[in-house]
Amino acid sequence: MIQRVQTIFLFLIVVAMGVALANPLWEKAGSQPSEMAYMTALQYSQQETVPQQAGVPVQQSSTTVITSLWYLGLLIGLVALSSIYAIFQYRNRLTQTALCAVNALMLTAIMGIILYRTLYAGKEFGNSADQGSFLLGFYAIIAALVFNALANRFIRRDEKLVRGSDRLR
Repeated sequence: MIQRVQTIFLFLIVVAMGVALANPLWEKAGSQPSEMAYMTALQYSQQETVPQQAGVPVQQSSTTVITSLWYLGLLIGLVALSSIYAIFQYRNRLTQTALCAVNALMLTAIMGIILYRTLYAGKEFGNSADQGSFLLGFYAIIAALVFNALANRFIRRDEKLVRGSDRLR
C-alpha cells in the first residue's frame, strides 16, 4: 500500500533533491575578501580580483568564471523522478527495489562529481590547503543516500513478510 513507511522515505528523497537543487552545495573564500567560489547543482562559479597593473589608476576589477554543471542538475532531477515513480510502484516491490538500486548508483555518481569538483578542481582556487565548506545542498544529498538505504531496507522487509505469509497458506 502507499501508506507504508518506505513511501515516506521515498518522499523524503524527493524533498532532499529539491533542497539540493535550490541551495548551494559548496563555497570557498579566496585570498582576497572579494574573491569567492561556490557551486550549486547547476553551476560552478569563481569570482576573482584582477591584479593591478603599474601605471593604471587604482580600480578594483573582478572577473567571474562560470562553468555549467547541467549534468549534475539532471542527475538530481532523475533521482527525484525515479523516487516519485517508485512511490507508485507499491504493488511491485521488486521494481521498487530495482529503482532504489538505480537511485543509489545515481546518488553515488552525484557525490563523486561534487567531491571531484570541490576537492580537485576547487583546490586551484585561493588557498590550496583550504577545502572550502559544504553547505545545505550537499548535506541534503547525504540525507537522500540515507533515506534511500532505509527505503530499500523496508521494501525488502515487506517482501520477506509477504513471501513468509505465502509459505504459510
